[in-house]
Amino acid sequence: MSKRDCYEVLGLSRDASEKEVKKAYKRLAMKYHPDRTKGDDALEEKFKEVKEAYEILSDPQKKAAFDQYGHDGVNQQGHGGGGFGGGGFDDIFGDIFGGGRRGGAQRPQQGSDLRYNMELTLEEAVKGISKEIQIPTLVHCEQCNGSGAKKGTDTKTCGTCHGQGQVQMRQGFFAVNQTCPTCRGKGKIITDPCNKCHGEGRYERSKTLSVKIPAGVDTGDRIRLSGEGEAGEQGAPAGDLYVQMNVRPHDVFERDGNDLYCEVPISFTEAALGGEIEVPTLDGRVKLKIPAETQTGRMFRMRNKGVKSVRSHSTGDLMCKVTIETPVKLSSKQRELLKEFENSLGSGSSKKHQPKSEGFLNSLKTFFDDISK
Repeated sequence: MSKRDCYEVLGLSRDASEKEVKKAYKRLAMKYHPDRTKGDDALEEKFKEVKEAYEILSDPQKKAAFDQYGHDGVNQQGHGGGGFGGGGFDDIFGDIFGGGRRGGAQRPQQGSDLRYNMELTLEEAVKGISKEIQIPTLVHCEQCNGSGAKKGTDTKTCGTCHGQGQVQMRQGFFAVNQTCPTCRGKGKIITDPCNKCHGEGRYERSKTLSVKIPAGVDTGDRIRLSGEGEAGEQGAPAGDLYVQMNVRPHDVFERDGNDLYCEVPISFTEAALGGEIEVPTLDGRVKLKIPAETQTGRMFRMRNKGVKSVRSHSTGDLMCKVTIETPVKLSSKQRELLKEFENSLGSGSSKKHQPKSEGFLNSLKTFFDDISK
């Protein structure tokens, strides 16, 4: 157990109300939840610390013990409890041996949540799609309606604990409660189990679900399908299914939030003289005007050609980076023409026609001059 002050962990004053405690916990739990922190051990420990602090401050008995004695009071709940009659010692040993003073049969457990990892192409993620998935899970047994008892029969009250789910054990002069070994805390016994689920009330089966993926999802997003997880025990509610998105890399585009990036090769003459080229978008080809004297690496923004946000009505942009492609496999005639072109620029052409080269050469000269001093 963390030894930090619970109020400090949740960022609260010591007179914080129950509503303030709950609000602070929700905010911090969202921030440090393992699903968001993605394997960061330090943040996962922070989440556990926040959860532990909330469990103490949201329980009136634990809160009172903490306010008076700190963490030692919580660990030893019962300090100041008024001797044996006040519930202190009974609660302590009840927790250790399985149940405490509250008694009562255990309620059937809700089913476990499930996660399904869904692979999407960029086009599917951007435009949205409906997909069918198969989930291996536990489902309610329809033959016994989840009760576990054979149709036409019923459960009977456990004769050991008389339906309480717990039995009292004496250890010296202490009386402690323990989970009933006969019914395992359920309070009831199935005398004639269902043939299909063998008394479990549920069985394994693969089920097919149709999942609607909204437009604009990205890697890490997830969709919750309520009640589509594992069936609960003895007819208890099912858990939820979380469909986790993973968008595969694309051959042309890279995605950054709602913006898309791509590289577009252009020829030497297109860069020098300017022109109009076609560039790809997820909706087809569009025209892009290249101004004269364009340098390699220049970025052009095409507004609203990116991804429409799944959380708002805004749409990102397409960022096109042009790269000048050097001609290859030149003929003798083409080589002569290029040399003729180079000669036409003149011996002092770099300053006028190639300002970047001129600047680089000047910097290089200064660098070597400094070294030789």
